[in-house]
Amino acid sequence: MIISKREKKKENKYHIRWIYFYLTEGCNLKCRHCWIAPKYQNEKKSFPSLGLDLFISIIKQAKQLGLRSVKLTGGEPLLHPKIYDILKFIQSEDIRLVVETNGTLCTPEITKEISKCKNPFVSVSLDGSNSETHEWVRGVKGCFNASVDGIKNLVKTGLKPQIIFTIMRRNKDQLEDIVHLAESLGAGSIKFNILQPIARGEKMHKLDEVLTIKELIDLGKWVNNKLSSLTKLHLYYDQPLAFCPLSKMFSKDGSGCSTCAILSIIGVLADGSYALCGIGSTVPELIFGNAVNDSLYDIWNNSSVLVELRNGLPEKLEGICNRCLMKNICLGSCIAQNYYRTKNLWAPYWFCKEASEQGLFPETRINPNF
Repeated sequence: MIISKREKKKENKYHIRWIYFYLTEGCNLKCRHCWIAPKYQNEKKSFPSLGLDLFISIIKQAKQLGLRSVKLTGGEPLLHPKIYDILKFIQSEDIRLVVETNGTLCTPEITKEISKCKNPFVSVSLDGSNSETHEWVRGVKGCFNASVDGIKNLVKTGLKPQIIFTIMRRNKDQLEDIVHLAESLGAGSIKFNILQPIARGEKMHKLDEVLTIKELIDLGKWVNNKLSSLTKLHLYYDQPLAFCPLSKMFSKDGSGCSTCAILSIIGVLADGSYALCGIGSTVPELIFGNAVNDSLYDIWNNSSVLVELRNGLPEKLEGICNRCLMKNICLGSCIAQNYYRTKNLWAPYWFCKEASEQGLFPETRINPNF
């Protein structure tokens, strides 16, 4: 689709900087905490993936709207039958590439193609420092060694992958061990994720397989103050911004707390649907249309949910998120998560809400005028 000069004048101030492509409906692992909950795929059973022609069309439309980077995720993105063609197209378009993978399919051949892309960044999920723990989480025998081999292949091509470690009661004592493992493998950083109460993760919360809010807050302080001092690796503890120390928040080494760029991203599901993000796979009302029939220009500029978010953030945020001094940066931490739990776009983030109710929310981050 070619955008006319007249249309460009009517564009709003928001540009697409990122597209998150959820390339596949299937995954070769069965992770018990996954917030997308894809179908299990193996040599006997496969599931739909985003068509190559549709992928190319979406990229070309998005570049006219300011696209700078794409993230390939899934399911497992490297399961895509045309993954080499996708990578070669990304190379030709000179846009930045981020890949989220479980690492089991990171062969020398695929990692070489990834390394040819612009400023590539790869994160590999590793939820235990040993096979017993990781495979309990991931549900498939042999996946620990396969993921470790994948990390080694990435390092051999000159990449410094990030290891993503989702914290749960089963692995909470392995944080220091995973740092040592990451160092030995040549990884560049570790991101410690909090297990979200969504899709399969919702069951984990109900089964008490997660840490309490107090435990998570205390663990974050230990990671930032103690563990980070024991390694040269960049450590990210992905807690809400209100709990992030200023030294990390504005760190020049890139190890600050993360925020969701909700106003500059759009998600694309494996069937071509445009969605807020991967949440569209479980929350259909956060799907805005489909690339087969709808122009990205129209979706980006006219979707009622996107327009509502642009007009309402952060002022319409409710509860502790509305009172938080970080709301202009944090923007509710994860709108998709908030909506999943409450069917309300403006609901407070679950972690911050529980922390506030338990008297654990940092008083220095609360607006005194409320």
